[in-house]
Amino acid sequence: MNRLRVYLGAVMLAVLCSSAVMAADPVPIGLITTLSGPGGYTGQDVRDGFALAVEQEGGKLGGVPVNVTVEDDGLNPATGRAIADRFLQQNKAKIITGIVFSNVMATVAPDVLAAGALFISPNAGLSTFAGSDCNKNLFVTSFQNDAANVPAGVFAGQHGYKKMMLMAADYVAGRDMIAGFKMSYKGDAQEIYPKLDQTDFSAEIARIRDANPDALFYFLPGGAGINFLKQYAQAGVKVPLVATIFSLDSQILAATGDASAGMSVIGHYNLDFPNAANKAFVSAFVARYHRPPTFYAADAYDTAHAIGTALRAAGGDDSKIDVMRTELRKADFKSVRGNFKFGPNQYPVQDWYLMQVERGADGKLAVVTKSKVVSDYGDPFASKCKM
Repeated sequence: MNRLRVYLGAVMLAVLCSSAVMAADPVPIGLITTLSGPGGYTGQDVRDGFALAVEQEGGKLGGVPVNVTVEDDGLNPATGRAIADRFLQQNKAKIITGIVFSNVMATVAPDVLAAGALFISPNAGLSTFAGSDCNKNLFVTSFQNDAANVPAGVFAGQHGYKKMMLMAADYVAGRDMIAGFKMSYKGDAQEIYPKLDQTDFSAEIARIRDANPDALFYFLPGGAGINFLKQYAQAGVKVPLVATIFSLDSQILAATGDASAGMSVIGHYNLDFPNAANKAFVSAFVARYHRPPTFYAADAYDTAHAIGTALRAAGGDDSKIDVMRTELRKADFKSVRGNFKFGPNQYPVQDWYLMQVERGADGKLAVVTKSKVVSDYGDPFASKCKM
């Protein structure tokens, strides 16, 4: 009897040790983002914001060891799909994140969802998955493309802009952005859609000068936004500029300088947000990377913490998709944006602010938060989502 007890005790100890080892195995996370080309800095900030959260936990998220594999999609949907397939098949990843551009999301997300994995976007938020095609395994922690621009239309109307020119890069997010603006703007508008990879905007600037609108609202992310602002200033056009933060993040501001002075900017995040989580994040990011974070980094940092809550709830077992999904819906983390929750379509409900590009006491230009434009705003497609 004693020998039997000893034997069973040894077996149980071996099982427990084996379970402990399995639990300690890092959870694979696939991070697909844009690291090269004119928009490469956007993905670099996504990568670095996410990595900062992991580093602060000593290689863990939610107390669970993680192995984050990062690859560059090159702003190519086919490349993104191939990377996602490799992450799903070879890495056995159940969590895919990192995508910046909506055209890449449109191609990658369906494959990830078909595989039963979680697709968690830290930036891309196209309308396709916000309404009737929403999916229980798809979360967007940043914004819904249309919703991000509704507050800009509200601002334009409040400031008496009755005749506007609207310009956006010609791809799915650009079309969403203009559609969102027009949902709340009631004046007259002409639309221009330059190519996503365009670098010379002389023809568009000439059209704007000839039309002489009350203001120009535009969406040109990354390098396109830098090139346009520089060329616009050089052309001497005096039409006021209205943009969302996507077209004037801290990197664009640093690259364009005086060309952006006086701009009105609508955004969901800024460096000067006074909440404790943001103060700590900005300080840590600058100390780690020696540059101020953009909203890309901030949203990725939030995304990492959201994933951490899901992994903690699942005890580090990423096969428990239902458990992780339920926990993600709670948005039980301290967002650097302050007020944040998920709507019924698992896109954000958050506040949007008016910001102005101003020169500080130190003589440097900065994007300064002025006032709240809308509170607790979700998106126009949420009511069509039935899960």
